[in-house]
Amino acid sequence: MYLLGYDIGSSSVKVCLIEASSGKVIASEFSPKKEMKITAVHPGWAEQNPVDWWTNLKLAHEAVMHESGIHPEDIKGIGITWQMHGLILVDKDQNLLRPSIIWCDSRAVPYGEKAFKEIGEEKCLSHLLNSPGNFTASKLAWVKENEPEIFEKIDKIMLPGDYIAMRLSGEIGMTIEGLSEGIFWDFKNNCISEDVINYYGIPKSFFPEIIPTFGIQATVSATAAQELGLKEGTPISYRAGDQPNNALSLNVFNPGEIASTAGTSGVVYGVLDKLDYDKLSRVNTFAHVNYTEELTRLGVLLCINGTGILNSWLKHNFATSLSSYGDMNDLASLSPVGAKGLSIIPFGNGAERVLENKETNCSIHGINFNIHTKGDILRAAQEGIVFSYEYGMDIMRNIGMDIQVIRAGNANMFLSSIFRKSLAGVSNAVIELYDTDGAVGAARAAGMGIGFYADSKEAFASLERIAVIEPQLEKREQYLEAYSRWKQHLKK
Repeated sequence: MYLLGYDIGSSSVKVCLIEASSGKVIASEFSPKKEMKITAVHPGWAEQNPVDWWTNLKLAHEAVMHESGIHPEDIKGIGITWQMHGLILVDKDQNLLRPSIIWCDSRAVPYGEKAFKEIGEEKCLSHLLNSPGNFTASKLAWVKENEPEIFEKIDKIMLPGDYIAMRLSGEIGMTIEGLSEGIFWDFKNNCISEDVINYYGIPKSFFPEIIPTFGIQATVSATAAQELGLKEGTPISYRAGDQPNNALSLNVFNPGEIASTAGTSGVVYGVLDKLDYDKLSRVNTFAHVNYTEELTRLGVLLCINGTGILNSWLKHNFATSLSSYGDMNDLASLSPVGAKGLSIIPFGNGAERVLENKETNCSIHGINFNIHTKGDILRAAQEGIVFSYEYGMDIMRNIGMDIQVIRAGNANMFLSSIFRKSLAGVSNAVIELYDTDGAVGAARAAGMGIGFYADSKEAFASLERIAVIEPQLEKREQYLEAYSRWKQHLKK
């Protein structure tokens, strides 16, 4: 018995097949091998054609099926995860009306800021747990004002994973988690937000049926079965946005549990059991995968744009003589904690929500030509990224998060010993590394959705923890001193 996971990213689509009883990955593939095209007609815009997601899903799926050699009837469930906050519009015949406005498109910022003020900041935060910001609802408001001929043809709106489910089944649905990431969900009244849709002038008929995150949401149609080589009637039994799903992939379901990623941008995602929010909207709160009207489980999301992109920039522009990130880490490890008084502010990848949408750019502070080396700069960069995480986690602690253990996949910046030890050192949290990814998590969750696993404990019993990094208590004061110095430079 097998389970499929589909991960719809903005760079590629990943497909993973696991054996349900053991949780073992049987086959995994992604497509395309080069990053998917993102169209930017104007500065700050970012669009993708959802048909490209489907095309690449089929290519990766075909490779997985070929490699595994299993029979389609042995696949008992499909889980889907996706790049959050994208907007997909279809007409009554399920035809796409325009390309998807994806997560990193910033054209809707003025619409969200205006709505925040005019609906009322306190009302938005207490009911939506966020500012409308640049999320899906504001993107739809942009379409209404700037493309009225398209707006008039809309039958249903979707998020990227909902579109993939529609292509698989012919049916359109949306979860509460999806509605919350679009800033359409009123957490106090447990319904689609009347404030948001009335303010933006969005008909309630645009919203599809609300479906559970886990459960038989739809089944594979005859058309999709023929396209993909699946069995007609195979259940689609789970869907969630990428950050809640990444947390699920690391078995993060309960209050106080924390997940983190550190790629181009970085994320810390923690589970909260009460309606709370940051008054300055520097971190975002959404429904977690196990949120229900009866069980409050919220995901508090800290996103740092300037993360691994700083390390990448240094590799390609500064440390060009070093052949790999491993070589960079080795050289940085020769520098002591605090990098001999050197501090780097890593925010060079656009406006940072954690800084109230300010764009500070990256900067180096305290450099001394007589004592500092290339290794010091490389270490200060990694510490600067870590300190940006700690800065955001301080905000999360202020709204009730108790950060004692941080779980992460063994990838990207978490491959660096300096990064791991620095994060443990400054946060005083234990870092646990696991061998998993979003597509694997979605496949496991599909097993929960069909009831093969009794609960999350059973679904993730085989999750492999490959390393534990304890805080170096003897160096804690050094980390805190370096962090304090970093914060002083940030405030200048």
